[in-house]
Amino acid sequence: MNTFTIAIDGPASSGKSTIAKLVAQKLNITYIDTGAMYRGVTLAVLRAGIDVTDEEKILALLPALRLNFRLIEEVQYLYLDDEDISESIRSVEVTENVSAVSAIEGVRQHLVTTQQAIAAEQPVVMDGRDIGTVVLKDSPYKFFFVASPKVRAQRRYKENMAKGLTSQTLAEIEQAIIERDRLDSTRIHSPLKKADDAIELDTGEMTIDEVVNRVISEVKNSQA
Repeated sequence: MNTFTIAIDGPASSGKSTIAKLVAQKLNITYIDTGAMYRGVTLAVLRAGIDVTDEEKILALLPALRLNFRLIEEVQYLYLDDEDISESIRSVEVTENVSAVSAIEGVRQHLVTTQQAIAAEQPVVMDGRDIGTVVLKDSPYKFFFVASPKVRAQRRYKENMAKGLTSQTLAEIEQAIIERDRLDSTRIHSPLKKADDAIELDTGEMTIDEVVNRVISEVKNSQA
């Protein structure tokens, strides 16, 4: 069983995915975007016309969902059955509803089991909101990213502009992030929380390269 795992947690747009991908590339290990998995379930729920608060119908939908990551020319894509949904899961509608779907205990149990099975087979970098506290709670390398809502909103706004998503203003994105933080931190099951043994990094005060190098440095120092 694999024991080399790196857990990265933090709120929305704190840089988790960007950093985790780069760390995985530099260490030549697998990157697992757990947030994308929750977004994939949310997209499927919305497409099925199911209310995001209808727990019974959502749980009934789960067994039929086939979510899988595919690495194509060193770029990771998320597929639902045979459809690439990597862009679709970043829509405003999915973003606005993913917290509600993620808060359902049965959804979390289903995906956590899947995530743990992946990590048991190979070295991984995994990012999310409950990786260090639930999914990979025995991971020897845990990090918790923070940044102000303003900084995170600016990041999300730039990402949206680059993708041609112009329906939300910067102020609206900041308010949405603040609300997402509240929902993620107060949900009953697996709330957003820093693990006691996690290293906290303020990514708003660091460049991407600085964060990547710090994570890798901490991992290598621990192995020494």
